[in-house]
Amino acid sequence: MTRVAIVGGGPAGLSAALFAAKNGLDALVFDTDETWMHKAHLFNYPGIGSLDGSAYMQTARQQADDFGAERHQDAEVTDVEATGDGFTVSTEGDTHDAEYVVLATGASRDAAESLGCDFTDDGVVDVDVTMETSVENAYATGGMVRAEEWQAVISAGDGAAAALNILTKEKGDHYHDFDTPSTAEDVFGGLRDEV
Repeated sequence: MTRVAIVGGGPAGLSAALFAAKNGLDALVFDTDETWMHKAHLFNYPGIGSLDGSAYMQTARQQADDFGAERHQDAEVTDVEATGDGFTVSTEGDTHDAEYVVLATGASRDAAESLGCDFTDDGVVDVDVTMETSVENAYATGGMVRAEEWQAVISAGDGAAAALNILTKEKGDHYHDFDTPSTAEDVFGGLRDEV
């Protein structure tokens, strides 16, 4: 059973995958590559002066891959179902079981609706500050939880919040993903050796 299944491969989904995989949790991402980022150009993303959205997506995918996330590119999720001990994510002809699910499907809220997540009066998925929905261990991120406030930085932050909350549940205490120059050398030195 996979620890974290992530439905959607835009900034929120890839951020959740990156944080989960970097910190030792199996992360499985289903990505149809229909992100709005392909229509975007980033000028307001901290640390990036100017970057085409498709180039950003290529870098974000590579980061998730480098940390060991398993991406199923062009895999459309047809259903997400809560089971007794987690979730079953269905694609055409295949199913995957996971302990946690992160919904990162932009403005499409169909998966959250079929899963039985609560919605706000504004018609967005109701989440707490950790991005957890009313369904235990199911998280919603980005455009799903914001009425007309769609932005790459916000979405990536939502994905990170979801992953950090999952890590807190899994590892105990309040989990922090904070690298220092010495740990960054270990992390990135190891990645450079693998590339």
